[in-house]
Amino acid sequence: MGTVQTVFFEGGEPFLYYPLLLEGVRRAAAMGFQTGIVTNGYFASSVEDAKLWLKPLQEAGLGSISFSDDLFHSGSATDTPAKRALAAAQQMGIPCGVIAISSPTVSDAQENGSAKGEPIVGGGVRFRGRAVERLTYGLPTRPWHTFTECPYENLRDHGRVHVDAYGNVQVCWGLCMGNLWKTPLSELVRGYQAERHPLCAPLVEGGPAEFARRYGFPVEEGYVSACHLCYLVRRALIARFPEYLAPRQVYGLP
Repeated sequence: MGTVQTVFFEGGEPFLYYPLLLEGVRRAAAMGFQTGIVTNGYFASSVEDAKLWLKPLQEAGLGSISFSDDLFHSGSATDTPAKRALAAAQQMGIPCGVIAISSPTVSDAQENGSAKGEPIVGGGVRFRGRAVERLTYGLPTRPWHTFTECPYENLRDHGRVHVDAYGNVQVCWGLCMGNLWKTPLSELVRGYQAERHPLCAPLVEGGPAEFARRYGFPVEEGYVSACHLCYLVRRALIARFPEYLAPRQVYGLP
């Protein structure tokens, strides 16, 4: 059974999704969840403007906010939307922090000191999505059959989920337990069991290697990381499991 304590919300186009985000935070906080938002702060044209967006969220019970601000999100600019939004949150007393990912390397899964299943706050690139398409060239690889566990997420007892602008409840980036527009979040959490989930089950049993083996994925000799292999298997299965592999944009699909 799921034991989620924290719900992270991830943004979309502000004018379209902001009311849904606000109501989601309000309801999750009222239900006793810890609430957080992950954003690149694109709404912050100035510090004062950022405060206008953040004030209703603070009043709704927002617990924390994390700003993505690194070379991949903001370039090398010294005055970025994330920095302006961070300054606003600090002035308002909202618990906040920065997520900064360094250039791609192959390194230990626990390099940033976080326990498995904890939010990522730094370290190297996770090879998923655009990182697979653009950043894997020239990096060393390991044999596919050596990736026998997920090094980052505790899929059996995850403790936190991410809710995107489309209602997808993600236990890992692009890997969902369901959609809260179709099934209430409380039911999704109570009903979730990794061993009964068609995609999480092989991952908890034997990592991305078992995932690839279970679904007959045509593996290559080596991959940069566990995430690299897992992402490619998922992308190959998206037409078969659209409700669990969402949103499609995660996989470079319209």
